[in-house]
Amino acid sequence: MRPGPDFKLAMDRTHHILIVEDDPVGRQTLAAYLRKENHRVSEAQNGEEMRRIFAAGDVAVVMLDINLPGEDGLSLLRELRRQSEVGVIMVTCRHEEVDRIVALELGADDYVTKPYNMRELLPRTKNLARRVAAARLMRDDEPLKYFAGYVLDVPHWSLKTAAGDEVRLTRAEFELLATLVAHRGRILTRDALIDHVSRRERDPLDRTVDVLVGRLRRKIEADPARPRLIITVHGIGYVFAG
Repeated sequence: MRPGPDFKLAMDRTHHILIVEDDPVGRQTLAAYLRKENHRVSEAQNGEEMRRIFAAGDVAVVMLDINLPGEDGLSLLRELRRQSEVGVIMVTCRHEEVDRIVALELGADDYVTKPYNMRELLPRTKNLARRVAAARLMRDDEPLKYFAGYVLDVPHWSLKTAAGDEVRLTRAEFELLATLVAHRGRILTRDALIDHVSRRERDPLDRTVDVLVGRLRRKIEADPARPRLIITVHGIGYVFAG
């Protein structure tokens, strides 16, 4: 099925980026760089300002500093994920792997550490914004997908049980599950899967896919410790057996 004109427009247009950063120099420098690339940029220095801007709607990506005064970035990430599937890139000066894993567990889409390369950050932001916009405009005539008593509704971005109860998924979880279900019975490598949930350069130590699989198993498997839907193929990746 070919993408419609609305889908192509979503891929080509500029996007609204919200930068949440308490350092005015770093925030303004990043905002100026993104504006040069024709993006609409809003700035917030704390959670209160973030909420006010976000409530106005149409934000595609939030670039969220993890080390904010008062409410930290992880607390704000939890709040965002309770109400929205907006793209979230965590930005921090911390380098501990545990911070990245926690951020991904909470639903962040990407994670960068300072000092970051603006030329690298720009395509990450643009690609994430495009995926968010495209997901919002996915055509309504895409087929439903059924497995193990669940109904995966791709155009409406939802997963429901046979009883009609909604299973809340982050966008990254949904993208991964939709990819696995679309290739049911095929072994997919981690590299192949990460292409559907991230556009950053591959890192051999990156655990994004494993973290997302763990989260999905806790939500859809009868016994996450003994999965029967998303099966690990050791040394290679995963296969969907539902």
